[in-house]
Amino acid sequence: MRVIVTGGGTGGHIYPALAIADKLKETDPEAQILYVGCSEGIEKEVVPKSGYDMELVDARWFDRVTPAEIVKTGVSVSKGVVEAMKIIKRFKADVIIGTGGYVCFPVIIAGRLKKCLCYLHEQNAFPGLANRTLERYVENVFLGFPDAGSYFKYPEKHINAGNPVRKNFFKIDKKQARETLGIPQDDFVVFTFGGSLGSEKINEIAVELAKVFNGHGGVRLTMGTGKWYYRKVMDRIAEEGVELCENISVKGYIDNMDLQLLACDVVISRAGALSVAETTVCGKAAILIPSPNVTGNHQYYNAKAVADRGGALLIEEKDLRIPEVVEEVLRLRNNPQLCRAMSAASRACAPDKALDIICQKITRDYKNR
Repeated sequence: MRVIVTGGGTGGHIYPALAIADKLKETDPEAQILYVGCSEGIEKEVVPKSGYDMELVDARWFDRVTPAEIVKTGVSVSKGVVEAMKIIKRFKADVIIGTGGYVCFPVIIAGRLKKCLCYLHEQNAFPGLANRTLERYVENVFLGFPDAGSYFKYPEKHINAGNPVRKNFFKIDKKQARETLGIPQDDFVVFTFGGSLGSEKINEIAVELAKVFNGHGGVRLTMGTGKWYYRKVMDRIAEEGVELCENISVKGYIDNMDLQLLACDVVISRAGALSVAETTVCGKAAILIPSPNVTGNHQYYNAKAVADRGGALLIEEKDLRIPEVVEEVLRLRNNPQLCRAMSAASRACAPDKALDIICQKITRDYKNR
């Protein structure tokens, strides 16, 4: 089986694609995998580290504001379809699986034209325009959240799978993660991050927590600022007159997300589908602050799915009061029983079987073709 996986722009699309690729390779060691991305996304930095070959095609976001932008998108997508068709022919692809991002559009269209088996995975509770448009061209749409199905048109194609999480999140436990990171087993650890691009609001909360926790024994804070915000956060800390002690760690990019999530007690983050899936797989109490600047407010629904079951505190940005978030963190620190209960509820939301569901269906279709 020769498989193209495609998805890009952010880690939320790339890492599920890599997780699917890994599982397909594990299921069939003879499978050949090629990743197709776009030069505008971070996949060109992330994918080569995974060991998979990668090729790039032209792709562009859907911008319907002006006729000129619509034309630019049309030209880019058309060029991308031609490039993808050449790649598919050269690679002799049998299967294409897209996990989101505008690069999926030309690749899936090209795959359809080349009569490949094509699939989509929709991570969010509210699907984006590209996936809604591509639904008609694929065999199945794997849903990260069942609620997403109501926004598509062909329910017979839908399979409730959950969001795929990389296998390294299942390999070790909290104790081993802390040993690897050099964190004392009894410390109370808070981990904040705003996704691969970062979040100003999450960073503001983290700075306040740093001021509260700095230099205190038995507590630790790891801040994932995002590359765009690292310098701004460090300048803000300096302006506040805080000299960071060793119990506060500030990182521009988190390249060991599995270890950081497994090692912590409480997560404070946005509510992208991948972040929510990884947090629940690790069974962590969470304070989720959905980004309001996303299509269909889908992060709100991602967070609500966990909050409704007791695994997270959901705070919309319009209601955000940073001192109240700090108080909530302190409440969890001082109430271990509550923290453990939220952790258990979070773990109960984890999509444990997502990769099995996705890869078994693809493999079965390929063999029956």
